[in-house]
Amino acid sequence: MEITLKAARINAGYTQRQAAEQIGVTVDTIGNWERGKSFPDAMQIKAIESAYQVSYDNLIFLPQNTLKALKRPASPPNG
Repeated sequence: MEITLKAARINAGYTQRQAAEQIGVTVDTIGNWERGKSFPDAMQIKAIESAYQVSYDNLIFLPQNTLKALKRPASPPNG
């Protein structure tokens, strides 16, 4: 089952602050990852997998609203 990074954090029972402490990054970094503004490196992904108890293969590194926008059919061109 694929899950967004934010949903994985919430399912693990962490606030952003708690997740940041567990993973070893700042709260701003967690927020940026969850909004798709930046992405974790390989070592941080390993820490995320451990903290959230979820495999990298099941993580979605885009926010839910971005996923919805990507799934919408394209509008026909005007004209």
